[in-house]
Amino acid sequence: MNPDSDAPHLLVDIRDGVAVLTLNRPERLNALSRPMIDAAIATLERCVDDAAVGCIVVTGAGRGFCAGGDVTAMGAGSAAAELTLEQKVDRQRSIHRVSGLLRAMPKVSIAAINGACAGAGLGIALACDLRVAADTARLTTAFAKVGFSGDFGITWPLVRMLGDAKAKELLLLSEVLSAQQALELGLVNRVLAADALMPSALDIAARIARGPRVAYRYMKQNAEAAATEGYQQLLDREAFTQVYTGTTADHREGVAAFIEKREPRFRGG
Repeated sequence: MNPDSDAPHLLVDIRDGVAVLTLNRPERLNALSRPMIDAAIATLERCVDDAAVGCIVVTGAGRGFCAGGDVTAMGAGSAAAELTLEQKVDRQRSIHRVSGLLRAMPKVSIAAINGACAGAGLGIALACDLRVAADTARLTTAFAKVGFSGDFGITWPLVRMLGDAKAKELLLLSEVLSAQQALELGLVNRVLAADALMPSALDIAARIARGPRVAYRYMKQNAEAAATEGYQQLLDREAFTQVYTGTTADHREGVAAFIEKREPRFRGG
């Protein structure tokens, strides 16, 4: 349970094919806690196998998305102080599974960035496939301000999205970006009025949930591979995934819908 209140650290709502995960420590700008992280990992793992879930939306309660690690708790000390270095590293790897799942899971994820998004919170947002931000959102790496090097996978997408020099600038200087600046850099896909953020995010998520899920799965895998594989390797990979998705019922439905000039009714197989 939440030590700050009686509310759980993570709220989960699944409806119309969309799982909404709400980080729920608004009094701390949704700073990460172990209960929140454990609940998020367990929920994402369930979503992978749940046929009722076609898309995942991650957002924050109140005025923040996620302020990253709980610096106040760090200052107070914790049981982790008694762990060996190896045990601490293993613990860190275990909590990084949040970002790992969002990045590698076959289902599409969307970060609805409703406010402050910093440090590990930015790492989690960047692990999602799409990011939509309220026009009031602010984004920052933040790690340098507390003497950390960065975690939750933040370095990988920053370098690939922005290049070496700009990624280092954001990490080293920890400057705060407005939502519009983040959009211009390509860190977010869309910027929306604050009151339109969740309706728009849910609309996009519902559209994806109704889409060809097998094709989406391989689109994610191909995009991931493109960061490290050569062009010829990607051509070979696409040869397989294109032929394979061409055997699905969703492909046949898409072709039929095109010929009949109607919207396709995908079933996810």
